[in-house]
Amino acid sequence: MNIKKIAAALVAASLVAALPAAHAEGKIRIAEQFGVVYLLLNVAQDQKLIEKHGKKQGVEIDVDWVKLSGGAAVNDALLSNSVDVVGAGLGPLLTIWDRTNGKQNVRAVASLGNFPYYLISTNPAVKTIADFGPKDRIALPAVTVSVQARLLQLAASKQWGPAQYKKLDPLTQAVPHPDAAAAVIAGGTEINAHFANPPFQEQELAGNPKAKIVLDSYQVLGGPASSTVLYATEKYVKENPKTYRAFLDALVEAAQLASTNPEAAADAYLRVNKGSIDRALLVKVIKDPKVQFKVAPQNTLGLAQFLHQVGAIKKKPESWRDYFFEHPALASGS
Repeated sequence: MNIKKIAAALVAASLVAALPAAHAEGKIRIAEQFGVVYLLLNVAQDQKLIEKHGKKQGVEIDVDWVKLSGGAAVNDALLSNSVDVVGAGLGPLLTIWDRTNGKQNVRAVASLGNFPYYLISTNPAVKTIADFGPKDRIALPAVTVSVQARLLQLAASKQWGPAQYKKLDPLTQAVPHPDAAAAVIAGGTEINAHFANPPFQEQELAGNPKAKIVLDSYQVLGGPASSTVLYATEKYVKENPKTYRAFLDALVEAAQLASTNPEAAADAYLRVNKGSIDRALLVKVIKDPKVQFKVAPQNTLGLAQFLHQVGAIKKKPESWRDYFFEHPALASGS
């Protein structure tokens, strides 16, 4: 090899060495939405738990946090590689799990806990979902795909039969939870119902004397259930094992803190979200006996199989493990 070729080879080698490793660990971009259902992420962000557990794995982790609204938006962000992990309802997870089967193979990495979701109405004539009329408007984070939309469809199928599972869909509108709560509390807009989540549902019940619970997600699902989850692509999970483990370990620690020290968890939520929610109300929500902070999913298969039954997803899940990645922290899931 002549001098020129040797020099060229050395330059090329130095350029390759200067490039970042194709699968370098130490970066995670997380998209979350609104509400106390994302408390574990808020605690992890406030206490820098992902960074803490990354150091235990020998990795310095750079964490980016993004706030989005609606399952469609977070799914688009994940598939466009704008983020690495997203938080959304079980409905959006099952939609993207089904559509990416054999391709990106998106699955859930953890639950964010069990929370009851309430369908709130200010219409005095509405006592059950059977009372909704054509002039009612139900706000939820995303039409059709959000977990609230899917729960409403499941409730409709139980009320009128599987063939009528979309009966209430024409009444729904995509509205971010904070905006929907403001509309319900203030009144005077076309939005007179909201399939919400904590703390917005509690704010509505406290802020508008006409507001009442029409439907409880636990009633629809037959008990406590994980409605909000975190999910990622198979590629990210496989190529970033240490970062992934640190993320899960951080969530486990956040769940322990939320369960044992609700006041500290509430303060973390307020610092991260910079919201105006009353602290006492927030602590009450976190202490609600119906709320359970844990990363293992619970009671998710019923909704998943319903979506297959009505043709909303093509692939039939036989077990919750079909749409969750394996991890020791999830061993007790269902």
